[in-house]
Amino acid sequence: MSEPLLSQLSKRIARPVPDGEKMRARLHLLDWLACVAGARDMEAGHMGGAISSLGWERATYAGNALEMDDVHRTALLHPGPVVWPAAMSMASSTLDQRLEAAVRGYEAMIAVGAAFDAHHYAHWHPTATAGVFGACAAFGSLIGFAPIEYANAMGNAGSVAGGLWHMRHDNVLTKQWHIYHAVRTGRDAALHVHYGATGPAALLEGPQGLFAATTQEPGDLAGNRAGWLINEVSFKPFAACRHAHPAIDAALQLREAGKLEAPFKVETFADALTFCNRPDPTTELEAKFSLQHAVAVVADGRDAKPEDFTEETVAALADLRAQVTVAEEPAITARYPAHFGARVNGMEVVDTLGDPERPIGGDHISEKMRTLGKWGGLSEKEADRATDLALRGDDAAAIDAMLEQWLG
Repeated sequence: MSEPLLSQLSKRIARPVPDGEKMRARLHLLDWLACVAGARDMEAGHMGGAISSLGWERATYAGNALEMDDVHRTALLHPGPVVWPAAMSMASSTLDQRLEAAVRGYEAMIAVGAAFDAHHYAHWHPTATAGVFGACAAFGSLIGFAPIEYANAMGNAGSVAGGLWHMRHDNVLTKQWHIYHAVRTGRDAALHVHYGATGPAALLEGPQGLFAATTQEPGDLAGNRAGWLINEVSFKPFAACRHAHPAIDAALQLREAGKLEAPFKVETFADALTFCNRPDPTTELEAKFSLQHAVAVVADGRDAKPEDFTEETVAALADLRAQVTVAEEPAITARYPAHFGARVNGMEVVDTLGDPERPIGGDHISEKMRTLGKWGGLSEKEADRATDLALRGDDAAAIDAMLEQWLG
């Protein structure tokens, strides 16, 4: 009999985390802090501030509200907003321990998410369904789990995994609730195992398990066993759904060359149209999921920042949006999700800015922190303090206090 998948994954998670991966985790920590800072004055940020006195728990509602959270392409999910609250949730832990916890959380969440198929993604929100595994692994790392404990805890967390995409049809906070649910569920599953609970190690592949319930053709758990999956995660430089980023990227390159002229023809992969074909958005959320608005923003001389997706901007750019047509390009779909691409008026992007093939580093993410901090009402000095704490510091308590202050 083969070893259960969660037992195999647990051995990977329990490996020592190298210094290089912990340095990589610092970039993702700063990226998450930037997203939280930018959303602190949004409805989601206020909701987070109301649910708890703890900074990490408040931040569960803010980390993905701006649609600028990090993303893994083939798993089609956003690890940062789930993993970081769990990794930051033990007050007695050091920053080094939290960085290790985050790397392990990213590993578990991405590995499970990459095994989901197109049927799953059509109905289920993978950041939620796979997120419980990431939060569980991160908190288990803080507790000091052995492989058997990781397997037990993830089995229990996965047994109540969920999160349906139907919330995309309404202007609601359900997506943020999914993050909160994933963090709390994964964390609680780990805590219960710490006190003696056991769980089903074959939860993924079992006859009544998660794959049987939510997929038609599940794949293998992702990952090179000699490496760590956090290195495959992309950063998002634009304040829109990641499916719109390739079109934004191509339009920006055309604009820089002085060749971005109406009418605008966007060709991209099928999922981008499924999620982002919205010619007439009316709300901020709809604008962030609109290829038409994304290209109109760039054509208007903007850089796809949070202020470019407000309801005022949506109204102002109606005429430009009307000049944008969108269509699927089968060759681009064939490369997806390994490559997120688009073509705008003949300018083609295969890999998007922020992907591992076109990486951005600490300077770019520090500037993202300043930009989103300003959008969220923070001073540049406060944004630079966050950058210093995340990239160079070792004071976990200072980050805790900062989050509580931001979202209080």
